[in-house]
Amino acid sequence: MLEELRRQVLEANLEIARRALAPYTWGNASGIDRERGVIGIKPSGVPYDALTPEMIVLVNWDLRVIEGKLSPSTDLPTHLELYRAFPSIGGIAHTHSPCACAWAQAAREIPCLGTTHADHFYGPVPVTEPLTDAEIAGGYEKATGLSIVRRFRFLDPVAVPGTLCANHGPFTWGITPSKAVYHSAVLEECARMAMWTFAINPETPPLRKALLDKHYSRKHGPGAYYGQGEPG
Repeated sequence: MLEELRRQVLEANLEIARRALAPYTWGNASGIDRERGVIGIKPSGVPYDALTPEMIVLVNWDLRVIEGKLSPSTDLPTHLELYRAFPSIGGIAHTHSPCACAWAQAAREIPCLGTTHADHFYGPVPVTEPLTDAEIAGGYEKATGLSIVRRFRFLDPVAVPGTLCANHGPFTWGITPSKAVYHSAVLEECARMAMWTFAINPETPPLRKALLDKHYSRKHGPGAYYGQGEPG
């Protein structure tokens, strides 16, 4: 089963590159086998086109490497905090896609302006509070994860499968590593469309709740009727 975890995590990382969501070595994806308590994640600083299944690093809840010869991604502590706080997720992706990063660098949430956004995120894509100097100095990656967890104190991570870290970039998640990367790609498109929309009309209001509810519920929840019954 751990070989399957490695395969899924490798494929998710390759999809980040295929979708141009993170050039060079700028992003990472992970997956978790909760039954065994094992997380698989991209090795730090390795280009996507050089990755092989054997390079995927397997760690436990204590961040101890249990299989793999390379160092895990430096963002591993962030992933760990999200897996701890959001028990429904099975994969996480972190990218540096340009439009999502622009919103993150501006420390602005991405409002839901249209139905494409509403199909995937129930409401705005939130942004975290900027980290303090003490948080940056004392365990930056863990503090990043905890800042996301705080931001989602009153949000549903299933209905809103991603966030922007202020001054940094996006993290997304899903039931599998591939779904986490899918949400990264969707978030980037929503960020791009929001930028264009505000360029055309800076006074564009958020999508009406009736239309938000309709489009989100078509794809998610017990009343969903879009597609062929695949999990969201």
